[in-house]
Amino acid sequence: MSTLIVPPNLTSPRQDAIDLYKAFKGFGCDTAAVVKILAHRDAMQRALIQQEYRSMYSEDLTKRLSKELSGKLETAILLWMHDPAGRDATAVWQALQVSDLRGATEVICSRTPSQIQVFKQAYHAKFGVQLQQSIHNATTGDHNKILLAYIGIGRYEGPEIDLALVEQDAKALYKAGEKRLGTDENVFIQIFSHRSRAQLAAVAAAYNRIYGTELTKAVKKETSGDFEYALLTILRCAENPAKYFAKVLHKAMKGLGTNDTTLIRVVVTRTEIDMYYIKAEFHKQFGKSLGDWIHSETSGHYRTFLLSLIGTNH
Repeated sequence: MSTLIVPPNLTSPRQDAIDLYKAFKGFGCDTAAVVKILAHRDAMQRALIQQEYRSMYSEDLTKRLSKELSGKLETAILLWMHDPAGRDATAVWQALQVSDLRGATEVICSRTPSQIQVFKQAYHAKFGVQLQQSIHNATTGDHNKILLAYIGIGRYEGPEIDLALVEQDAKALYKAGEKRLGTDENVFIQIFSHRSRAQLAAVAAAYNRIYGTELTKAVKKETSGDFEYALLTILRCAENPAKYFAKVLHKAMKGLGTNDTTLIRVVVTRTEIDMYYIKAEFHKQFGKSLGDWIHSETSGHYRTFLLSLIGTNH
């Protein structure tokens, strides 16, 4: 469920385009006005505003925004202006450009097969290169293998599970990991990249039941680095995506300093998908609201923008 709050009496995309143009005119940008409009429009409305702006002013709205805004707010709003597939493609591209392999892995391994197929097309259309090629160039070893397998296989997305296969997979993972000296990574890659979310969650439950230990602990024990991160992301998103993202957000904000790249990526890409559930999980896990955390870790128009997206006003 989305946390985006769209006003009940919505102005037309044409009027929004005019109001944005007015906000840009004169000395300095009326940033508050820009945030007030764009933080309360859904993907379709934002696309229409961009069309109207281009037809009226013969200028690309995102290019104008990048001239008028700066810093973290600019990063957040420019990512927000894309449709969901364009956002995912851009987030992965940006992460790979700075060798943020965890960021790229988070996006890829937390998306459904249908989301991956659409953002693969957007990636090629925007950047003129196949996602597979970018992954191939940026990653190595088992991390490379799991990402390429994960984006290349069209997994089932329904709730039904194959009970016979569940037990078989649980036993295969135990045999490939905890039972032996060393790890047969290919078995982990095969099962984690081929099974649906419902199936993998059932495998994790069966593993715990049969061997008395959590599959996540086995993954941590048997694998490491970016490969481990990919497997854990796939597994945690199979079990509870909202809980996974709540933990990612908490990690981005806890301690000294804030990882704004992660904060922006998660808030902006999940607002129109499941932020309602992420907020609930965040409060449940950490005893304080996501809005309170964001409020204390951010400031200015950047803070206002993020809080608006998650449907929280302070």
